[in-house]
Amino acid sequence: MQTEIRHAPSFALIRLTLAGGEEVRVQAGAMAAHSAGLELEAKMEGGLMKSLKRSVLGGESLFMSKYTAPSQGGWVEVSATLPGDAFTVEVNGEYFLTRGAYLASSLGLELNTKFGGFGNLAGGEGGFLVHVSGTGTLVAACYGAIDRRQLAAGETITVDSGHLVAFAPGVQMASRRAAKSMMGSFKSGENLVFDLTGPGEIVTQSRNPRDLEGWIRSLMPSGVGA
Repeated sequence: MQTEIRHAPSFALIRLTLAGGEEVRVQAGAMAAHSAGLELEAKMEGGLMKSLKRSVLGGESLFMSKYTAPSQGGWVEVSATLPGDAFTVEVNGEYFLTRGAYLASSLGLELNTKFGGFGNLAGGEGGFLVHVSGTGTLVAACYGAIDRRQLAAGETITVDSGHLVAFAPGVQMASRRAAKSMMGSFKSGENLVFDLTGPGEIVTQSRNPRDLEGWIRSLMPSGVGA
């Protein structure tokens, strides 16, 4: 599978070019267009319980779409719900994504969920992560622009939970309140943050989807969307 990212960084559209008979897994609803002759199959990957876990805890779709190219090959174009950029990773082992970042992947990659902190339980954006394992190409997206940072061994940075998109397996992650006290976190407008320690790559996004959600809710009449 070959990938081409167009219209970045604001409205990324990713073309996945497939050889004859090649297959690709795509997040349900992410397909924007595809060439003639591709076959589509939608199913719950890994069975009902695994699919429910990935959907409820990991924020991904219950059903996954699988596209298979005809003998002459073909392409599929995918895009994210929110405006922003996209990136690809050649996974050989494992990789971690936050909720909503997954777009597509080779069939050699398996998706599962892994607990990554108390973000969701505490009302933040953390909680469960999408655990990607195997060998193949992973396509992911973010809200806003992407920053890919390479942390040296022992190097630590703190990232707001709503701005973290992905990280490599060598990175250690710990979640905590932004301030020492709950009142301090409330006054600062910051809640949950992640301390990320290298070595390894981390991916962050320039915008926070939770802030967008809060802004939209603030414009709604009282009682709507509650």
